[in-house]
Amino acid sequence: MEIFGVDIGGSGIKGAPVDLDRGDLAQERHKVLTPHPAVPEGVADCVAEVVGHFDWSGPVGITFPGVVTDGVTRTAANVDKGWVDLDARALLSERLGCPVTILNDADAAGVAEMTFGAGKGRKGTVIMLTFGTGIGSAVFTDGQLVPNTELGHLELNGHDAEKHASTKAKEDHDLSWEHWAHRVQKYLAHVEMLFSPELFIIGGGVSRKAEKFLPLVKHVRAEMVPAQLQNNAGIVGAAMAARAAGK
Repeated sequence: MEIFGVDIGGSGIKGAPVDLDRGDLAQERHKVLTPHPAVPEGVADCVAEVVGHFDWSGPVGITFPGVVTDGVTRTAANVDKGWVDLDARALLSERLGCPVTILNDADAAGVAEMTFGAGKGRKGTVIMLTFGTGIGSAVFTDGQLVPNTELGHLELNGHDAEKHASTKAKEDHDLSWEHWAHRVQKYLAHVEMLFSPELFIIGGGVSRKAEKFLPLVKHVRAEMVPAQLQNNAGIVGAAMAARAAGK
């Protein structure tokens, strides 16, 4: 079974049809740059461009980098503030002309990893963290998602943690892998102190380069592994959500 998934990020919007039997993309994904400012209408146009690239008609699952409750986007840390309290499901459904399911981006990635990837079969507390423009989080207890946790906004050194330890922070400050790994270590230690997980799954685009920084992260008790679906996890999880909504 194939359903379309779209992952809206602070820097790029990407999507593809997803083979939900395999938990992988059915075709190579198509990506466009996120408009700046990332106002709702502009982002909706980009989502339509991604979906239209495949001439897709049918349900679409879409992730959003913020809190989402019943199709309404409640926060907007790395996109325009016009998203706050917006009925995003209605906007995107109208723009695409098809049923839309929308959910938090890290939650989508986490569900995909727990079903098809590094968290498959794992019990206890598992936390997926996606490092990119910000830091997204998905928290699971015995496989059940606690939605919209947004742990990237925990305070670290007097600031949102994602301002200190995201991939964007690494790029903006031209940090070495070692220096950035030290920042990630401080963040993971803080999250571990609060939640005591058995497993951290490290996702986002940087997961493709896990060997460059994960071995440098010390003094964290929990097991740490890179996301197996890497930066496609959000697309897969978005499609899974659309399928679940259609049942």
